[in-house]
Amino acid sequence: MDTSSLMEQIVSNDNLNVAYRQVVRNKGAAGVDGMEYTELSNHLSENGENIKEQLRTRKYKPQPVRRVEIPKADGGVRKLGVPTVTDRFIQQAIAQVLTPIFEKQFHNHSYGFGPNRCAQQAVIKALEMRNDGHNWIVDIDLERFFDTVDHDKLMTIIGRTIKDGDVISIIRKFLVSGIMVDGEYEDSVIGTPQGGNLSPLLANIMLNELDKEMEARGLDFVRYADDCIIMVGSRQASERVMRSITRYIEEKLGLKVNASKSKIDKPKGIKYLGFGFYYDSFAKEYRAKPHAKSVEKCKARMKELTCRSWGVDNAYKVKKLNELIRGWINYFKIGSMKGLCEKLDSNIRYRLRMCICELP
Repeated sequence: MDTSSLMEQIVSNDNLNVAYRQVVRNKGAAGVDGMEYTELSNHLSENGENIKEQLRTRKYKPQPVRRVEIPKADGGVRKLGVPTVTDRFIQQAIAQVLTPIFEKQFHNHSYGFGPNRCAQQAVIKALEMRNDGHNWIVDIDLERFFDTVDHDKLMTIIGRTIKDGDVISIIRKFLVSGIMVDGEYEDSVIGTPQGGNLSPLLANIMLNELDKEMEARGLDFVRYADDCIIMVGSRQASERVMRSITRYIEEKLGLKVNASKSKIDKPKGIKYLGFGFYYDSFAKEYRAKPHAKSVEKCKARMKELTCRSWGVDNAYKVKKLNELIRGWINYFKIGSMKGLCEKLDSNIRYRLRMCICELP
């Protein structure tokens, strides 16, 4: 495919209209300029043609992303970068054109951030591989992946496929647009801010190099975004794989493996995408179920939603609780939940009685 004139596809009216609708559908917070997504239509009506010309002539300058820190369950924080709504619109337009091109290159065992791909597919594939006779799992945790991507390495990889210099230029501009932290500007010399519309695609482009390396070594693996597990046949082989793949990730890709969170274990000791694995002696195979930590996290959230001190009416509490339950069951429905739903139901009824005094 000729990729030397992609910018015209990006700034075409059809592509931009789709990008606009997606950005508005996603809603999202304002960036550093304070513009809300509801204001994007008027902004583009007045400035759309100028933005298109700036993109064609390499004069468009993305604004810094606004740093937002989200607390993590382990006590740390996840650093997100919120682009302006205009930059989200442009990133979305770029992603729509580039995604079909790169999707053809991505490995079949990569399930994150792709069209018609999801976490449940990754878990099902992991089970298939495990039940083919692999007794050990290498669980590799990438430390602060989105914050540590090397721009030059990433752009080199993109440049192997994309030959349009205008597109290459705007992608690099987004990578180096900077970060606003508490009103202070910081350079973004590495990383691709988690939160931008283009970041998921850039992450898959980078980590597809890891996929290709693992395939070349004949390894059975599953990857969802930066969560990767490798199935091997013995403890000795798993230790060898852990050492060699860690070396490749750090030396060739310039990323960092979190040694404290990466591990080698039997399937029962692994938590992957919220699921745990157990051996079904009747079916004589491994199956998935919600991991104990996922169950406890759900119960803790139920407790928050039914807290008496939460200053909302009971009808709203019940609404939010129903949303939690439906989302949780929909996510874990591929796993075995025998007996679990009854326990959760008992917990729900207890929490509601504590909150409302009696069930409606």
